[in-house]
Amino acid sequence: MGKPVVLQLGDDIRWNHELYAKFNEHFEIKRSYSMSRPEFIRALKERQFGDFVAMYRPFWNTGGEMGNWDEELISLLPASCKIYASAGAGFDWVDTVALAKKGVIYCNAAAACTESVADAAIWLIISTFRLFSWSALAARAMDADQFIDANRNLAMVSQNPKGHTLGIIGFGQIGRRTAEKAYKALDMKILYHDIVQMPKNLEEVSQATFHKSMDTLLAESDCVVVATPFSGETLLNASLLAKMKKGSRIVNIARGKLLDENALIDALKRGQLSAAGLDVHFNEPHVNAELARMKNVEMMSHNAGASLDSHIGFERLGMENILSYQQSGKAVTPVNAHLIKASKL
Repeated sequence: MGKPVVLQLGDDIRWNHELYAKFNEHFEIKRSYSMSRPEFIRALKERQFGDFVAMYRPFWNTGGEMGNWDEELISLLPASCKIYASAGAGFDWVDTVALAKKGVIYCNAAAACTESVADAAIWLIISTFRLFSWSALAARAMDADQFIDANRNLAMVSQNPKGHTLGIIGFGQIGRRTAEKAYKALDMKILYHDIVQMPKNLEEVSQATFHKSMDTLLAESDCVVVATPFSGETLLNASLLAKMKKGSRIVNIARGKLLDENALIDALKRGQLSAAGLDVHFNEPHVNAELARMKNVEMMSHNAGASLDSHIGFERLGMENILSYQQSGKAVTPVNAHLIKASKL
């Protein structure tokens, strides 16, 4: 019997060479590199990769040429495949329910980019309070009138985050780390909403208060951070934005489709919201032109988790997930393991 086969999607390993050598001791690595979707489908149908036991995608920007992982692709996986470990925190591009029905555990790598995303969240929070987007745009315009306008008028409409209430929707690793940084560095009061209340030891780190109702969290928060996975539906629409505190702020570090951008524009124009910070956008890579023109909207190009530290961690964590599953039957960062258990009941 030869070594079990792992199908590696995308580019070569770049950093964790010692761990990759260990990985090679345990598995035979087969590669798909950057196949198009039709090529990949044909390869699966023709069983070009054999009966692989796992799939490993070390980088979020390579190995994704086959597009969304939907029923079309998942149905073609061999019965031998039991785990798919991929870079990146979000998993809106992969049908984790369909994978679970197929008996495949999907593992994301949110743990590897938690620090980077939380840092970006803090930067966006500060910017929405201080309106640094206005100041930055005025300076980069190299126009004296715009510079003077920002220099003279920004102070009257900006505030320090200290003492204000931060509401976090989604209290996973990224949400909790953002809360900890905001509590310790910015002296903010922390509220959070999630499907279930977290254990007390996780709340105590940031003295966070659980809100079972998202409505009450929105009503009490001076700034709301969206840090929850995208489940296929818009989370914050016009009716929910209307429940936010007058003059409050919103930061989205999760997925653009969680936030209705037309409703956001309306809320900003009416003064219901005073500012917004967006790492992600509804129709990426296309940015809403009206939001882009607003002085009170800070924007990024979906870079919150994009750091060298994150990439090294993504590469490492994928291998650790597969090795752990081989050795113990348990993955390190499973997303849909509970669905697999439920399907067997």
